[in-house]
Amino acid sequence: MQKVFVGLSGGVDSAVSAALLKSKGYDVVGAFIKIWQPEFIECTWREDRLDAMRVAIALGIPFKEIDLSESYKKRVVEEMLKLYAMGVTPNPDVLCNHYIKFGDFLDWAESEGADRIATGHYARIQENNDLRSRYLLRGRDVAKDQSYFLYALSEDVLARTLFPIGGMTKPEVRAKARHFNLPNAERSDSQGLCFVGEVSMKDFLARFISVESGPVLDMKGRIIGEHEGAALYTIGQRHGFKTEKGESGVQYYVVSIHTKTNTLRVSTRREDAARGDVALEDMHWIGEKPGFPFKCEVEARYREVPARAELFEQEGETRVRFNEPHIAAPGQSLVIYLGERCLGGGIITQTQDD
Repeated sequence: MQKVFVGLSGGVDSAVSAALLKSKGYDVVGAFIKIWQPEFIECTWREDRLDAMRVAIALGIPFKEIDLSESYKKRVVEEMLKLYAMGVTPNPDVLCNHYIKFGDFLDWAESEGADRIATGHYARIQENNDLRSRYLLRGRDVAKDQSYFLYALSEDVLARTLFPIGGMTKPEVRAKARHFNLPNAERSDSQGLCFVGEVSMKDFLARFISVESGPVLDMKGRIIGEHEGAALYTIGQRHGFKTEKGESGVQYYVVSIHTKTNTLRVSTRREDAARGDVALEDMHWIGEKPGFPFKCEVEARYREVPARAELFEQEGETRVRFNEPHIAAPGQSLVIYLGERCLGGGIITQTQDD
């Protein structure tokens, strides 16, 4: 009987994952991961931990916990703050999955006797006929699919991982939670980053990054308004800055961010924020690197409509050419798909017009 450590977050998805595995005969252990939260944010991890414990009691499974707050602060939060200060928009969820859930937690679970770990992610793992290679597939619930955040996992990690609800929709998960009489069956879904809580990202960043108001420039270089700190914005953003009187009905998009001069450049044309070509760094392929060039679909941010594109290499650099100009913010993950299969991805660096 395989022993599986299920990461219990206190939410319904991980709870149903544990219940499903137990019903299939696995030796299930519930495990709560404590992460870092700043002192000025109302503590939520204690409530989450209690909910996780209640689930373990309801299922009659052992409960363990691991404190990864220091690792999380260093590898996720500090890295995120560093990148925001540089004027790029990082993706802390990708960092958390790579370093914490499928890094430190996986290693700890195996040291405690686990054969595999499981989480409540909406994604699927396909084991191929050779039993050695594995594909990462989108979750069946298109609205909940989380494969975007998992592109940096290796085949080796996938072989040691289970996603029990990946083939289910959210309503089906809720129904299963009621079927198993789980104490958190009606708990609402979490929103945003767990360590930020109810605080806005802008207010959170302002606590750690030195920000000052500065000028907003139009495409001709004229000052037309004021922003609250260049590091607080992202490419394509269309709110959060003031423009001069008389233009209240005009919609502006952030086209470029300049932290050294603390300026934003904006345009009334959304297409000015879009690019036809971007470069990628820190590439990760799940399995063998594909042959270049090749056509695919990509997502430059979570839950956006996949864009058709071509990947190619130029002077040793991986680049993406979109079929239609696309908004792609430096620092964000660009994830690559062939149909339902996630091939991998990389971090957006420069754009064609930088």
